[in-house]
Amino acid sequence: MNNPFTLSFGKKPLQYVSRISQTQEIIEKFNDTMPTDQIYMITGVRGSGKTVTMTAIASDLRAKNEWIVVELNPTRDLLQSLAAKLYSLPEMHPHFVQAKLDFSFLGLGLSLENATPITDIENAIELMLEELQQRGKRLLITIDEVINSEYIKVFVSAFQIFLRREYPLFLLMTGLYENIYNLQNDKSLTFLYRTPKMKLEPLNYTAVRKQYMDIFELDLESASVMAGLTKGYPFAFQVLGYLYWENRETKTIEEILPEYDQYLEEYVYSKIWTEASPKDQAVLIAMSQSGETKIKKIRQQMNMTSGQFAPYRERLKNKGILDTRTYGEVSFALPRFAEFIQTRIY
Repeated sequence: MNNPFTLSFGKKPLQYVSRISQTQEIIEKFNDTMPTDQIYMITGVRGSGKTVTMTAIASDLRAKNEWIVVELNPTRDLLQSLAAKLYSLPEMHPHFVQAKLDFSFLGLGLSLENATPITDIENAIELMLEELQQRGKRLLITIDEVINSEYIKVFVSAFQIFLRREYPLFLLMTGLYENIYNLQNDKSLTFLYRTPKMKLEPLNYTAVRKQYMDIFELDLESASVMAGLTKGYPFAFQVLGYLYWENRETKTIEEILPEYDQYLEEYVYSKIWTEASPKDQAVLIAMSQSGETKIKKIRQQMNMTSGQFAPYRERLKNKGILDTRTYGEVSFALPRFAEFIQTRIY
């Protein structure tokens, strides 16, 4: 049997822990007869499973007859891409032709006899959405790793117009916290403030332990050690599983930790560290050196008031680096991140 774990980002691994409650929340809302939310933004730290979660939701809806799912590339002209993909849908293309929708001016299809060419891309999409609506179809559009680019801004502004006209379309986007933050703070896209945002939390500890027990035929204690080393971080779950699979006959868990640390550093942690501000780094260094979790004591070490410390605590929490779920405390949300920081300061 091949290694069931993967080190690749974005691809659904053979073994993964699903986020049942979070994915079902979006699926159920999108499936409502009168949906209150037609846009969701999924955010989380690198390696938290944003793409896998979005893919799971898209796959669930795609399996239903009334749903059409279209994936768009955020680096391209999104309106043009959407129009092209809609026009090429096998189940809808004959209806577009029958309705004499001539999109030849936009580079879509051939010129139709006795039909006036449509010259505006938004108008073209609206006409196709009307055809979908008449046939009881719902359209889900997915965009992975959005950034605050001109293509995204134009597309989201048009999407808002489509929503106001009550077309049956839905949008699911993923992105890092800072990219989502920059996008929703663009003065031309203020409606995104009201868009539900799902921050991916750590994987369920019991589910992670159960996966390791079943795959490696481990006892409860050994599987618990492995699950604890991941802290529920999806990429760490894959890396630790991958390395243990490759070395299970020759090495113990403790013996593969150096390689585990190396993979985490090279694939994710180095990037996270370079994207942190100098002051964010100073807070993280202070925590890693002292091992302290009490916010009051960390502030005292850094000679910071509560008001001075709060913005860094909030930003590092939103970025998925710090765990703030215990009142008055902060801790590292990422496994062995304190050990990683130590390699950066000595």
